[in-house]
Amino acid sequence: METNQKCGDGLTGMQKETALRALIQRTGYHIHQENGQRRYGGPPPGWEGPPPERGSEIFVGKLPRDLFEDELVPLCEKFGKIYEVRMMMDFNGNNRGYAFVTFYTKQEAKNAMKQLNNYEIRNGRLLGVCASVDNCRLFVGGIPKTKKREEILAEMKKVTDGVMDVIVYPSAADKTKNRGFAFVEYESHRAAAMARRKLLPGRIQLWGHPIAVDWAEPEVEVDEDTMATVKILYVRNLMLPTTEETIEKEFNSIKPGAVERVKKIRDYAFVHFSQREDAINAMNALNGKVIDGSLIEVTLAKPVDKDSYVRYTRGTGGRGGTLLQEDYAYTVGQMYDPSAAYLGAPIFYAPHAYAAIPNQFRFPSTKGHIRTFFQGLFCLFSQILEDICQKNNWGQPVYQLHSAIGPDQRQLFLYKVTIPALATQYPNIHPFTPAKLCASMDEAKLHAAEHTLQILGVQTEGADASAAAAVAAAFPGM
Repeated sequence: METNQKCGDGLTGMQKETALRALIQRTGYHIHQENGQRRYGGPPPGWEGPPPERGSEIFVGKLPRDLFEDELVPLCEKFGKIYEVRMMMDFNGNNRGYAFVTFYTKQEAKNAMKQLNNYEIRNGRLLGVCASVDNCRLFVGGIPKTKKREEILAEMKKVTDGVMDVIVYPSAADKTKNRGFAFVEYESHRAAAMARRKLLPGRIQLWGHPIAVDWAEPEVEVDEDTMATVKILYVRNLMLPTTEETIEKEFNSIKPGAVERVKKIRDYAFVHFSQREDAINAMNALNGKVIDGSLIEVTLAKPVDKDSYVRYTRGTGGRGGTLLQEDYAYTVGQMYDPSAAYLGAPIFYAPHAYAAIPNQFRFPSTKGHIRTFFQGLFCLFSQILEDICQKNNWGQPVYQLHSAIGPDQRQLFLYKVTIPALATQYPNIHPFTPAKLCASMDEAKLHAAEHTLQILGVQTEGADASAAAAVAAAFPGM
């Protein structure tokens, strides 16, 4: 009897063994299984030289669990030559619902992605397909805000190998300080994965502070044809007091009247132009310019089709992808899927005084005071969260703001919350991410703090329900 060790492909006794053997006999590819994934090809027979270029791999999700390479390969072959298929497998011999397919060329991958997304692979079963790119970047939170980029780079090189660069953003309120986190770029996906593994257990602290480490969400990939039509600029690193009028004046100085409108959110803004040529000229002229004492960055905004949105899943070492489920199209790089699954609350110390949050805020009588109301309620929730983190030695919570454009073209907001010590102990649930996008930053920050408290087992229903009821009663049209 033939054994797995002899054939080396792990197919003996597996589901669809006969069909899979017929496939490799037809194509000449090899199949072997290791570390929870089964590889078909990689490289294929006769391949010489380096692997295909970046962007040649696609993520294929929503696979029926009993579907294997004998069905997936012939389907993908219709759109180009296959370099490799990596199918994620469980202990029972079923696939885990997704696979990665690498084509010879980037164009073949692009065509396959367009044709296969929402393809009905079986009756009533639609595939979810998007781009997949190796992730070489880690998010590191819990960094002292007084540390400079050079200090952070030197420290990361001391504790991990393969560091190429660090990206540090200045605080929106004080440009002499950082935001408490950095993105660390490594020479390869493997180097980043090894660094993440080394940093995750919590054995390493930076400057005596506990840190939160996770895969950085990648910049969204947008095809060249789409980018060639963009007439909107993304301006980053603005001062908080800088006004939309100031921004419009600066960008109109390149060509008077070229700017249609400006939308500023905290320390970044979108500048809309009538003509693409004017946008390009303004970007080239003003990138790196100092406005109100701050050095700004200017790039083209990235319009993203929600069906092509890319997100790296932690479970696959930063190479996975899931489709955006909400009806929102993210507009610039480093935007995120607002859905997140929580798998169970960690055990921690929480004083009994927090069992119910006191309903001590009266809803304002005028719409102009809604912001003050949300800020007050956030102060309460955030103080409780900080108190819990302090008592459990978890480190200071880190809030990350992200934004999206809704179907009605309104700006929507979402905050993610990272707690340094919990991120190392429970990496699969971090950062804490609400499923709701909000119409204002204040409401989004309140919702993020409340969401985090609820996940940690602290009841907030009383305050939340009374606030919602007050809003509905005062402004039924909201």
